[in-house]
Amino acid sequence: MKFISFLSCLLFLASCSGQTNKVANAASTDTNERATVTADLTQYKYDPPAVEGEVIPFDTTSAYWKAELNDQEFNVLREDGTERSFTGDLWDNKRAGIYTCRGCGLPLYSSDTKFKSGTGWPSFYEPIHPNYIKEDVDNRYGMRRVEVSCARCGGHQGHVFPDGPEPTGLRHCINSVSLDFVPVEDL
Repeated sequence: MKFISFLSCLLFLASCSGQTNKVANAASTDTNERATVTADLTQYKYDPPAVEGEVIPFDTTSAYWKAELNDQEFNVLREDGTERSFTGDLWDNKRAGIYTCRGCGLPLYSSDTKFKSGTGWPSFYEPIHPNYIKEDVDNRYGMRRVEVSCARCGGHQGHVFPDGPEPTGLRHCINSVSLDFVPVEDL
């Protein structure tokens, strides 16, 4: 667990250098409203939690997310959509690294807990830290499921089911489009 926490911290530091320029450029080229929203988000998006497991949630406008995400990402992360199985770029990824929220960069899952579920979506038996995800009951479509969202930005990730491997017996079935992958060599 200490190794995963160490990787989480390294991930945040690695994302700081490349992503800060993206936010600064977006703030300087878009409208004043967009620049204000982006500037306010930088403290949440790029600063690691002061205490392990501490997550400060944030919320912003739909306009911000539409500017930051492509149509499919917006549909899944902000409108609770689902990508088709076996179509995402991470469902069969076997490399070592960390899976982060595509919306805000919070490290959510480690390759150490990823397993082949045969469902066509990336599956994990536990998150990096339980406070990094939020679980809510989802009764849509005539069934009861547990929805998984990023605890920081609220971006929909997927669902968790009680049919996973030991040690937890859980299967976090996550949309590839909700995640970014950072290989261990880039941490």
